[in-house]
Amino acid sequence: MGTSLTGAATPRDAALNFLGAVKSQDLQAMGAIWGSEQGAARDHMERGELDKRLILLQQCYDHDRAQILDETVQSDRERTVRIQITRGNRTKTPNFKMVRGPSNRWYVADTDFPAVQGDFCRPG
Repeated sequence: MGTSLTGAATPRDAALNFLGAVKSQDLQAMGAIWGSEQGAARDHMERGELDKRLILLQQCYDHDRAQILDETVQSDRERTVRIQITRGNRTKTPNFKMVRGPSNRWYVADTDFPAVQGDFCRPG
């Protein structure tokens, strides 16, 4: 913290920082970690659209506990981080797609929405 850099130094850090921001309902922090090879989504997406997507992600990935299970190298610029997310008595294991962006920083590019959509995105 205390830097203007977005993303994270490693794919695992990006995943953990994203989930921490989800847990604390910090849309600004989520927008600094969620992105693409271009960098943070907050710097490349229209604000209204970004906020809608981040609110949906926050609701669907809110959790009581989260842990990284493993990381797989897809290429020099892409990794898959498998995460176990628990909410109440329900557990899901999405595969986050991580990409390397500007300044060698890592971003959450895809959160494997289908893995949580049916259970975690429903009210109650």
